[in-house]
Amino acid sequence: MNKTIKAELAVEWPCELGEGPQWQAASGRLYWCDILGQRLHWLAPATREHASLALERMVSCAAPVDDGRLLLVGENQLTLFDPKSQTQTPLMDFEADNPVTRSNDARIDRHGSLWLSTMGKSAEPGAGSLYRLHRGKLHTLRSKLTIPNAICFSPKGDTAYFADTAQGVVLRWALDAEGFPIGEPITFADFTNHDGSPDGAVIDEQGGMWLALWGAGKVVRLDERGRITREITLPVSQPSCPAFGGQALDTLYITTAREDLSEKALAAAPLSGSLFKATVDVAGLAEPALRLV
Repeated sequence: MNKTIKAELAVEWPCELGEGPQWQAASGRLYWCDILGQRLHWLAPATREHASLALERMVSCAAPVDDGRLLLVGENQLTLFDPKSQTQTPLMDFEADNPVTRSNDARIDRHGSLWLSTMGKSAEPGAGSLYRLHRGKLHTLRSKLTIPNAICFSPKGDTAYFADTAQGVVLRWALDAEGFPIGEPITFADFTNHDGSPDGAVIDEQGGMWLALWGAGKVVRLDERGRITREITLPVSQPSCPAFGGQALDTLYITTAREDLSEKALAAAPLSGSLFKATVDVAGLAEPALRLV
């Protein structure tokens, strides 16, 4: 059954390009980034406290680490951030020799490793790549992508999903026992003839994918055969990525963007760039914290 859910406002803040929502269960906080605005945000739903921090570079994700810190996935560096002291410690360079690119999508897999991607700052064709940070070592998984997105993983950790937004297709990739890809990815869902383009995604406890459709103002849930079973509608056109949060993991938080919108479009959708949420009837999966060793 295709059920429609209406998202509501969680935090009103005009992110130029909101991205990378990550739930940190230990602190009860949701973290997300404004990539182009170079700012890290967090929300404590229990107290409704929202705060943000200006950053020195474009950062697309703040991934929870198993020691309580966050790994900031930046345009040219991976940096460890301590939320308590708000201090940053460089971990390693990240495409620092390539001024064309910046970081984009990222998510921790079932093995506690981080998949992360890059893209051209002007979406240059083929400039992007897909990586896996496994126990402190960065592995290149795929290159010559344009806008790598929709990184997420099956409940058992035997399948990875990703999309090249520019191509409009979500791919499925088999994984080995250590979480590395096997063979070539295959098509999971084709959105080339659908409103919107596949952006960020997350998997629920039943194996369903919640996928943001950039330009269409909605997040759709796909079952394990790639069929749409739920739709979340938003009052803005550019949802970028969903993530489950809250104690029961039954709240889907959705980042959005106002990037490249005209004055007329912004007047019609003034909440563009804000954080939204929707209560859903399928809970999310508790995602492991990142293991660096």
